[in-house]
Amino acid sequence: MKIGESMLGEFDSEMQNTRKALERVPDDKWNWKPHEKSGTLGWLAAHVGTVPEWITMTLTTRELDYAPVNGPSYQPPKITNQKELLAAFDKCAAGARASLDGVSDADIMLSWKLLAGGQEIFTMSRLACLRGMCLNHLYHHRGQLTVYLRLLNVPVPGLYGPSADES
Repeated sequence: MKIGESMLGEFDSEMQNTRKALERVPDDKWNWKPHEKSGTLGWLAAHVGTVPEWITMTLTTRELDYAPVNGPSYQPPKITNQKELLAAFDKCAAGARASLDGVSDADIMLSWKLLAGGQEIFTMSRLACLRGMCLNHLYHHRGQLTVYLRLLNVPVPGLYGPSADES
């Protein structure tokens, strides 16, 4: 079994859990934030919903300069409501799954570089980037999203067993 294929069980389970959390994001609270230094619920949900796209990008490119000196900066998709959020997530997750399923072991071990204005932020194997900058990053922000939901009195879905709202 290839490395990418071996990650599909975890990927499928975590994407199912992520979708459950995204399904709870209420449109009428899109601009709410728990603190002046925090992002809005809508921004956080859109970030969680599009992080799977990073898996595809990591497996189909060798680098990303998110703020090139002589070009436009990376712009995340503009998502303004739950319907758009779920459509974007489903598309990103499907693309990521196909990329993981199809990647060879040799390709998943190639180096991948993140740049800002031409300056290297990091270089690591695609596999390390998938784990650290894509999947772990997603799980971290999904956890934040469930806290936002709790603060808004939105029932929190169970992700690894029932939540306090489902017991």
